[in-house]
Amino acid sequence: MFKKSRRKIVAAIMSILVLLWVGTLGVIYTFSYAEMRSQTEQMLKAHAEMYDIPQSADGMKPPLKPFHSGEHRFDRDFEDSPRFQLTTFYTVAVSYDGETLEIKNEQQGVHSDDELKELTLEIINSGKESGTKDNLAFYKMEKYGYILVAFADNTVINESAMTLFRYTLVFGGVALILFFFLSVFLARKIVNPLEESYQRQKQFISDAGHELKTPVSVVSANAELLGREIGDNTWLQNIQYENERMGILVSQLLELARTENITPQMERIDFSRLAAGEALPFESVAFEKGLVLNTDIQGDVIIDGNTDQMKQLVSILLDNAIRHSKSQGEVYLSLTREHGFAKLSVINKGDEIEPKQRQRIFERFYRTDTARNSEDKHYGLGLAIAKAIASSHKGHIDVLCYDGLVEFRVKIPAQ
Repeated sequence: MFKKSRRKIVAAIMSILVLLWVGTLGVIYTFSYAEMRSQTEQMLKAHAEMYDIPQSADGMKPPLKPFHSGEHRFDRDFEDSPRFQLTTFYTVAVSYDGETLEIKNEQQGVHSDDELKELTLEIINSGKESGTKDNLAFYKMEKYGYILVAFADNTVINESAMTLFRYTLVFGGVALILFFFLSVFLARKIVNPLEESYQRQKQFISDAGHELKTPVSVVSANAELLGREIGDNTWLQNIQYENERMGILVSQLLELARTENITPQMERIDFSRLAAGEALPFESVAFEKGLVLNTDIQGDVIIDGNTDQMKQLVSILLDNAIRHSKSQGEVYLSLTREHGFAKLSVINKGDEIEPKQRQRIFERFYRTDTARNSEDKHYGLGLAIAKAIASSHKGHIDVLCYDGLVEFRVKIPAQ
């Protein structure tokens, strides 16, 4: 139970840290990428606006049109920025007829003219105005009588971003590992006081049960001897009745302490035969209450378990179902093998258990009907013992309510 609590605390802490880490990285890289893309697009627009190939009288085609006041549609300071000056640009001018008018390529060793020309035709045919192709950001602009596609080489920027991303992952992973060990330490610090308190509580129940066992036996023996002396007596009968109830409570406390504190001796058990044998005497108990006990037990369901505890588990669940069943109804017991588990189900027709009560129904001394007292010699320990038995056999027990039925379901690893 406490190991599961520690794991949940560690999982919660690590989930929050991972979400914060991933979220922070996601926001940083998303906005950084958006800003770099925006700046690259602005540079490409500036470069495209600067570029022109008007025909001159002598047939020469000057590649760049000089700046004149009012001709550009971008911040004048933008052209003087270091990034703009250091960025490698490529430009390809194509006529509306598909004729390549000019290719401006100062880095022949990186991208050939044919490669730039092919990329330009793909971009024109795609209809996109801007975007990224390989490591080249592009922007398409219609100029005076031709189409211009400007490229900016983002190789250095992309490699720098990937290097930063890799280092972020490495150092982030190391930090998460350190935080994992820290969360394990914190989980132990949080849970240890609760575990110690729980252990002291269990030890107290065990000690109290042993201490009460002797006086209960003495009172019972003396009451019996006194009854022989004075005969029937109302006050003596009250003493004997209450002492009997006290004896049952002490026995249940000792049984619960033994189940929780002592590892049972396991052996190979034919759970099918055991369940059928335990159900047999309850048929008459159910009949006395006007109920019918039906069983559906699959054969050869084998488990590793403790025979006495498994018998007690079946008895507790059947007794609980019969006591809380509505009259003239049925109690149904089934045992099947499913997905490597032995599934024991005990179903009765009864009042629905509220969801809040289902979470507490396996606690010690908890009773769903608070108006009832312990006159029926049940003290809310039966289901706590059943849960302890299931846990000691590496299984679990659940309660389900549906269609006016209440089902207690136990799953234990099967052979």
